[in-house]
Amino acid sequence: MQSNEQQWIMLLAQLPAAPSSARVAMWRRLRAAGAASLLTGAWALPAEPKHAALFQQLAESARSQGGQAAVVTAQSADGDDDAIMERFRSDRAREYGEFDQRCAAFLAEIAKEQRLEKFTFAELEEIEDDFEKLAAWLAKIEARDFFPGEQRTLAHQTLTRCVSARVQFAGNVYAHEGLEHPDEEIS
Repeated sequence: MQSNEQQWIMLLAQLPAAPSSARVAMWRRLRAAGAASLLTGAWALPAEPKHAALFQQLAESARSQGGQAAVVTAQSADGDDDAIMERFRSDRAREYGEFDQRCAAFLAEIAKEQRLEKFTFAELEEIEDDFEKLAAWLAKIEARDFFPGEQRTLAHQTLTRCVSARVQFAGNVYAHEGLEHPDEEIS
């Protein structure tokens, strides 16, 4: 779809000031879905049935809690959706940046354990758990990356470096324990 043909589903919602838990819950669901905040109480997603269903559900929830809400389908009046799309890209850029920082910490932790020669199965299990969290987090970011760019590619390259470091560390653990790594082919 060209940017001048982009259809949007929008949620316009206002919740009572108290309790704040309703606003926080709505905000979390909107962020998890990848919605872009355009103005206070105005959120947008690319027009898709699953997004419309989410916004309908959130509108009903807002109304049931004494608020007001409307769900509308829209298209930019001037056909220029670049500003809206930039909101999405900016949100994902922040997430990819945080992902990159966590990957750097993951790689630094492996490098430290390598230097200390802390080749234990307990350490390997911790590293594998941390890696699984990183991989799951990247999948969540990608699910809400509606207008992907270079940052997605860079995130995959970073995750690949994490895979390599994890595999190397696992090999060192198995070698230190005098065992054959289960991923190695038996000749």
